[in-house]
Amino acid sequence: MERSSQPRQGKRVCTRVFWAVFPHTVFISSLVIYAFLGAVMFSHTEGNRKWNESEEYMNFMRDLRNLSIYLTDNSAENEELFKTKAHELLTKAKTEWFENPEEQWSFLGSLFFCCTVFTTVGYGHSYPTTKSGRYLCMLYALFGIPLMFLVLTDLGDILAAILSKSYNEFRKLQSKMLTSKLCSGCICKKTNDIKPGSSLLMQHNIVIQEPLSITEVLKSQPSGQTKSLQRWNAEIFDMLVARENQYLLSPKMHPFERWSSCPELDSGKTTCVTENVDKIGKELEKLDVPILLMALIVFAYISCAAAVLPEWESHLDFEEAFYFCFITLTTIGFGDIHLQHPNFFLFFSLYIVIGMEIVIIAFKLGQNRLISLYKKVISYASKKTST
Repeated sequence: MERSSQPRQGKRVCTRVFWAVFPHTVFISSLVIYAFLGAVMFSHTEGNRKWNESEEYMNFMRDLRNLSIYLTDNSAENEELFKTKAHELLTKAKTEWFENPEEQWSFLGSLFFCCTVFTTVGYGHSYPTTKSGRYLCMLYALFGIPLMFLVLTDLGDILAAILSKSYNEFRKLQSKMLTSKLCSGCICKKTNDIKPGSSLLMQHNIVIQEPLSITEVLKSQPSGQTKSLQRWNAEIFDMLVARENQYLLSPKMHPFERWSSCPELDSGKTTCVTENVDKIGKELEKLDVPILLMALIVFAYISCAAAVLPEWESHLDFEEAFYFCFITLTTIGFGDIHLQHPNFFLFFSLYIVIGMEIVIIAFKLGQNRLISLYKKVISYASKKTST
């Protein structure tokens, strides 16, 4: 019987693990498949367009060749005139005029473009130029951005649970170390010095405070002589029981008040594995990690990429790579710095997704702290004005 029950328990555990991991795997796999389909679509649509045969390109090249006509004999005047005419021409220039579409819209280049679309980064150095490509881009973003946000929310549950559990374990370890230091110091008393009539907590290693004896309690009361002995015994017993309960009770943890778009999601413990799809996004609402710790995590995460990226992109140093990673993870994407070898950066796509989730968690914690501080200031101001 015992041998037959063990395989059943093993099957149950495997089934639970499978159905716990299955939703997350489906979301991530759907995003990967969607990115590959978009890469095939855009490489076929934009990669086969005509190159350098538009009328605008021909006019630009003609004006560029005729730029020397406006020059005069005065060097200072030539410099200012040349700068003005060159600026006018460069504002009209387009990047697709000088790039081979077959190289720009290769499979890896198209895959990189798809990642910039559904992550809403949009650097601007790569974009569709044909009408069919633009229509497909709008349709692709219409379904890709919600799918990306769904994956980010799902990963938010996992990362929030890991961060919260790690932080709680660190606090427990810190409290144990602090307790051991207190017990080894002068705050703890020897067990031989404890009186037999002291509370139960005094019989442990830590002595928080020596309770008053019965005679001291009697002396502290001004009307002690007028009360009967039986009544005094009852009151003293109640006082000792209350003091004992106060020592034995664990300190109350006051949860940090925070805003939530769905307040009913804030109840319950943080679990690492969600049982169904309906729990997506709940763990991020319940995460309680100091904002300073999250800022350090974000800084370390960006610094690691900034240290590795210059090995691939030789024109970037650490400061420029740090700036580029920050602009990418915050989905700003100015486009002032772009990669010369985006094919290598495709291996960093997982880094972008996880980094965006960490930044979102940090922004969420900062938002919660600011809203809580705002509520405290408003309540304090209302109390002052009412008094």
